[in-house]
Amino acid sequence: MKEETLIHIITHPKCLEHSGGPGHPESPERIGAIMTMLNAAPWKDRLTWHEAPEATGEQLERVHSSLYIEMIRSSSEAGGRQLDPDTATNHASWEAALRAAGAAVLACELAIDRGEGAFAAVRPPGHHALAGRAMGFCLFSNVVVAVREMLERPEAGQILIVDWDVHHGNGTQALVEDDPRIRFISLHQWPHYPGTGAEEERGVGNVWNLPRPPGLAPEQYRDDLLAAIGEATSDWVPDLVVVSAGFDSMAGDPLAGFTLREEDYAAITAELLSFGKPLAGVLEGGYSLENLRSGVAAFLEALS
Repeated sequence: MKEETLIHIITHPKCLEHSGGPGHPESPERIGAIMTMLNAAPWKDRLTWHEAPEATGEQLERVHSSLYIEMIRSSSEAGGRQLDPDTATNHASWEAALRAAGAAVLACELAIDRGEGAFAAVRPPGHHALAGRAMGFCLFSNVVVAVREMLERPEAGQILIVDWDVHHGNGTQALVEDDPRIRFISLHQWPHYPGTGAEEERGVGNVWNLPRPPGLAPEQYRDDLLAAIGEATSDWVPDLVVVSAGFDSMAGDPLAGFTLREEDYAAITAELLSFGKPLAGVLEGGYSLENLRSGVAAFLEALS
């Protein structure tokens, strides 16, 4: 990392206590692997650490129904329950989900206010969560909660969300596709969970979906995403860029078949930084601990 650049890391111990059940791929070890890497990184002195705050009720209710929010709270306080075949709560899920959404908000605030990169290293992830439904390991739509909060600020009138997680960010799309202030780009494996994200799904002209088969050369995925970024911003410049940073699109992930490498995340991040605008990342998927360590490192090094 360049000596003059700080990177803000936002996380919370409660994110280690949430669990979807024994053997679940979205495990607390994911955060542990990232923390181990960050604490041993040669550039660790350039990191500024922040404890994730809880998202407020007002922030959550811009995105989720009050009945749904209450269901997440009550299910967690009762000890947890299975919400769908892939998604469950336990005793810690309510606070972990509040902290994950709050971390995304703080990451965006820090990026805007300080002009430095920020990364929310939190779980549960968020890009599958719908307004009134949990799915795909996700409880609250962390990125959309943050984006809606930032849109309350006059300096953030246009926001670009780039989702390079290997699964389509169906929740994010559903929550932003009617808002021309937000542009959403998703690169994802097709066919694959959750079965959404066709190219013809364009919202109000603010959605770019890039469904791709597994096993392509990494340059193909990278270049297709770079081309979509160029198309989405050819007549429109974002005031803030938010990355749904899922590292299950990296070669060797046990749940998918994309082939991206560390240098591809770095190249995409460099392109997003070329706007000269604030950039914040929020952790989504990634189920190889080795890939999480190396992928997050590549992203943060590029972010600097």
